[in-house]
Amino acid sequence: MKHILTATALCLTASAGFAQNYGFAGILSNDNRGEMPELQLVVGEPIAEGPITLNSGMVYEMEIEADGSAELALTGAEFFRAVWVNEVVVNGLEIRPFGIESVEFDEAGTMEIEFVAIKPGTYELKIPGSTEDSQRVQITIQ
Repeated sequence: MKHILTATALCLTASAGFAQNYGFAGILSNDNRGEMPELQLVVGEPIAEGPITLNSGMVYEMEIEADGSAELALTGAEFFRAVWVNEVVVNGLEIRPFGIESVEFDEAGTMEIEFVAIKPGTYELKIPGSTEDSQRVQITIQ
């Protein structure tokens, strides 16, 4: 048993010299990141300036900012099922969810959702119960 432990320790020590920190590789690498405009949750104001187009297979960071003028949510189950969510960051706390259907702001704040666009199609994020076109944003994954 002592020989097995010694051999294992030697192998681990030898292989440690070859280990490198590659950071995110593949689909999460910095070379595979796209830009997405910030979304705003403000009573009576547009969520975004217009429709958003994303590329399938690219990593995006959706930044949502609420001004606290009201308790507002953003729903879009179909959109969230068409992407793979890597993390949600709220006040510096990282959450790694299995899935999302909606997010809600009870007060002013910022939320960042890092995701990979997967399934091509046209989707919608909207403030539930709203009837104004400006209270929704169309997102197309191509």
